[in-house]
Amino acid sequence: MAKSAAKPAPAPRRGSMPWLQGLACGALVTLATPTALLAGVLLVPTLIVFAVDRAPGRPVSRAVLLYGLAGLALPLGTLWSGGHSMDLSIALVTDPAAVALAWAAQGAGWLLTELVPLGIRLLLDTKAAAETAKLRSERAALTEEWDSGR
Repeated sequence: MAKSAAKPAPAPRRGSMPWLQGLACGALVTLATPTALLAGVLLVPTLIVFAVDRAPGRPVSRAVLLYGLAGLALPLGTLWSGGHSMDLSIALVTDPAAVALAWAAQGAGWLLTELVPLGIRLLLDTKAAAETAKLRSERAALTEEWDSGR
């Protein structure tokens, strides 16, 4: 009796990346709690965008994270140069200027990812309209020249 039943395809492996990310996050929280607290609060918009962004490669999340890290640089430098204590971390997290700067930077990153494609589309449409107008005027001139030659 021959085996005619096909073997089911093996389930795709997710790899060890989620485990490594979890391990790194746990090490950060354990070993650098003030840094984790500061980064966690100041990067809340990035976490929200990461949860919502389902595009392949997560381009919006990456842009927002980049701007968020730029907004996190000054408070993080202050924390590290000020002794890396929980008191200083809590003071920085409760500072409205630091939170506003970090969140505004992430908002700017999100806004750019939304506006740049629209700007490029507008530019390309304008160039296409100008090229179309030029070609129509050339066609009209050629039609006139052809008709006058008859």
